[in-house]
This record gives sequence, structure tokens and C-alpha cells, in this order.
Amino acid sequence: MKKDRLFEKPPEKQFEFDAKVAAVFDDMIERSVPFYRENMELVVSLLLRRIRPGMRIVDLGSSTGSLLIEIARRCGDEVELIGVDSAEAMVALAAKKAEAFGVDVRFVCDDLMRFDFSEADIIVANYTLQFIRPPVRAEAVAKIAGSLKENGMFLCSEKVLMEDAWLNRQVIDIYHGYKQRQGYSKTEIMQKREALENVLIPYTIEENRKMLRESGFGKVDTIFQWGNFVTMAAFL
Repeated sequence: MKKDRLFEKPPEKQFEFDAKVAAVFDDMIERSVPFYRENMELVVSLLLRRIRPGMRIVDLGSSTGSLLIEIARRCGDEVELIGVDSAEAMVALAAKKAEAFGVDVRFVCDDLMRFDFSEADIIVANYTLQFIRPPVRAEAVAKIAGSLKENGMFLCSEKVLMEDAWLNRQVIDIYHGYKQRQGYSKTEIMQKREALENVLIPYTIEENRKMLRESGFGKVDTIFQWGNFVTMAAFL
């Protein structure tokens, strides 16, 4: 796994999922998202309890394909696994990983607002909605709800804001301390934060919950939280 050193120097542009990010993404997300492996295990374990033969599972913003590949490795049923990502470099790397593991996963390079992923039984979007511009984010969630079959499930992980301003500042500071313990310097942390400004736009938990309910989801539960990182499960 190639080590993430992208922000040792000042960024030349805003953050984007280009070839440089794809090359270090697995290391980046494991060191940047608290309990990333444990949360992925929770999500995979939950999905394996729900999956039945013939189901269609779609991962929006599938990045390097880790989630779907892990499901494919551990699922004994014949299911359709589709990963959608708008970054060509991510899709290419995901396809190579799937081939290396010998699993049948389809990875598609497309925008989730254009791609037809209807008739899905389960849709996942891990750290994806936060990168969709707020003016169209609710539309994207409505499309997700409309693309699920009856009794469908949507799982999403998001970076979030706290409702209270003081608490939000403290949680961000604690999070930066976490990243330092993972080997990132203060300079790397701040330069990445600058690159992500106006690219990653988080909502509060309540704003996410409201958006999900207004899009048609009747039940919304939080299954994991560490500080400003949350995973939610929503059902039609």
C-alpha cells in the first residue's frame, strides 16, 4: 500500500480524486477516518445478514472498490455487485483489485446523477454525499430512494458538523490530534483542509436525517459514530 504524502507540500489545486489520490487512497482513508476498518467490518457484516440470492447491491462513490470486493469474497450467494465512481483512476484501480482477488464486481465510471442504478436492493454511499454540492445533494438522495426496491436499504457514512459551535471546534481539534497520531504532520493536516475547502461540505446529523426522511426514507438509524464521522442506515 503506497503511503499518503500528497500534502507534504502546498496543494496546487483544490482536492480532487485524480490519479495521485487514487494511488494512495487506501492508505489515506485508513489514516484519515477513525475506526475505518472496524466500521467497514460493521457495514459488511450487516449487509451479509441482509443479502439474498439475486439481489443487486450498488456502491456509489466506490473508490478503490474495497467494500464490494470484501462482500464478494465473503458472500456465498449469487448477487450483482456494482460500483459507481466518477474518477477514472479509482475505477481502473478497483477493477485491477477485483481481478487480483478473483471476484465478480462491475465497476462503472460515471456520475451518479446520470447513471441508472434503479431496481437496487441495497445502496451504499460511504463518504460520498459530502462531496455533492448542496444545491443538488437532496436531489441525489431522492434519486437513491427512488432507485431502491420496496423494503430497500441505504447505508451512508459522512463527515458531519456538530450542532453546537464550541463542540464542533473541540471535535475538529481532537480529530486533528488523531490524524497526527496516524503520522500526519500539522502542515499536512492544514494543507489538506485548505484543499478540501468548498469541496467537502458536511451537514449536521440532523440535516442528513431530515434530508433522508424528506426523500422518502421512513426509518433512519445511526449505527456508528466517532466524533464528526457517522454511519447511518435508512429504510423505505
